[in-house]
Amino acid sequence: MEIKVKGSSMICPAQETPKESQWISNVDMVMTTYHVLLLYFYKPNGSSDFFKAQVLKEALSKTLVPFYPIAGRLASDENGRLEIKCNAEGVLFIEAETTCAIDDLGDFVPSLKLRQLVPTVDCSGDTSSYPLVMVQVTAFKCGGVSLGIGMHHTLADGTTSLYFINSWSEIARGMSQIREVPLIDRTLLRARVPRTPRFHHVEYDPPPLLNTSDPNPKPSSVSVFKITLDQLNTLKTKSFKNENATRYSTYTILAASIWRCASKARGLLDDQPTKLYMPTSGRLRLRPPLPLGYMGNAMFTASLIALSGNLQSEPFISTIEKIHGTLKRMDNEYLRSAVDYLETLPDITAARRGPQTFQCPNLNIINWMRLPLYDADFGWGRPIHMGPANVVHEGKIYLLPSPTDDGSLSLVACLESSCMKLFRKHLYEGIMELDKIRARY
Repeated sequence: MEIKVKGSSMICPAQETPKESQWISNVDMVMTTYHVLLLYFYKPNGSSDFFKAQVLKEALSKTLVPFYPIAGRLASDENGRLEIKCNAEGVLFIEAETTCAIDDLGDFVPSLKLRQLVPTVDCSGDTSSYPLVMVQVTAFKCGGVSLGIGMHHTLADGTTSLYFINSWSEIARGMSQIREVPLIDRTLLRARVPRTPRFHHVEYDPPPLLNTSDPNPKPSSVSVFKITLDQLNTLKTKSFKNENATRYSTYTILAASIWRCASKARGLLDDQPTKLYMPTSGRLRLRPPLPLGYMGNAMFTASLIALSGNLQSEPFISTIEKIHGTLKRMDNEYLRSAVDYLETLPDITAARRGPQTFQCPNLNIINWMRLPLYDADFGWGRPIHMGPANVVHEGKIYLLPSPTDDGSLSLVACLESSCMKLFRKHLYEGIMELDKIRARY
């Protein structure tokens, strides 16, 4: 797919905004220091001004007024700690076109091809040299459009990113103001005085290493697996035990199945420890809850370790109960303890996630099922697809809702290429309807 760039500009706030240095929390500090790449696709609606760049730019400029830190840059304070310098330098906006048609992209599997639809900047230099948010609008020969957005993870988590994007779409649709004004105050997640970490925070411990004589990482690939509502319900029936009154979430049940399937497909030895990471929003778990408009990262990590042999031999309900208990533990006291623990570290960047964190034998399952992924209607209709543009870290799995709201979901998995076929086999065997299993045997 060949991309031709037609224009590039910096979009700055439409009005004067505060010039200040904004402190960031420990939760911001441990996020990976790169742009998360999001990609939307829109089919043409017959409008003569379909995705007109000027409409998008003017709306973006207005949206940056209340969301002014997004137009800033990363900087370092006198102690070398990252902060956001609110200087209104702007968001990168690129206009591009391609001779490709949207239908040529198939199921929108994250790839280097899709990566071309989001801007690329050199982040190897000084942190103040590149924008925190980048946008690319690419016109396809079929008349459709993709909207690629790169959001720096130090700036925002998924909730904040979508809050900004959907607010931008509201302004583009003609709304005079956004529904919820952002709260620009990350001190709500400041460590307590005195610092009182009360728990062992296994989520920040180094990940288990693979017991192998070959330490070199193997090639990985990305696949998308569709799971229907009926298949989900089949999996849920396996969570019922002796009229157990506990109702487990869809995420809990899926995470248990995926972890077991991945461990089996990877061929892990019975005595191999494997660590499961589950990003968990603290917005409603904290007391008091964070305001709806809180702008920043509020994602904590629920994590547990098991031996592969135990994971594969124990009853499915036992794995579900372990995950349920780990997620239930993520209450206000545990989350505040996590923030305090990070404050005690001599170098907080040591707790920052990297490419090696989630790779085999470990797993990171990211839940986007309840996020408003498809609310970004800029005036020409809702997107037909939204998802990550590329997934480069082996061991990362995304759970995405259906754009048609039919109860189905997509599982986007980045695993070693050699075990992807087995992962697919184990995954679908676990969610097949009982009558189809009987028919096969």
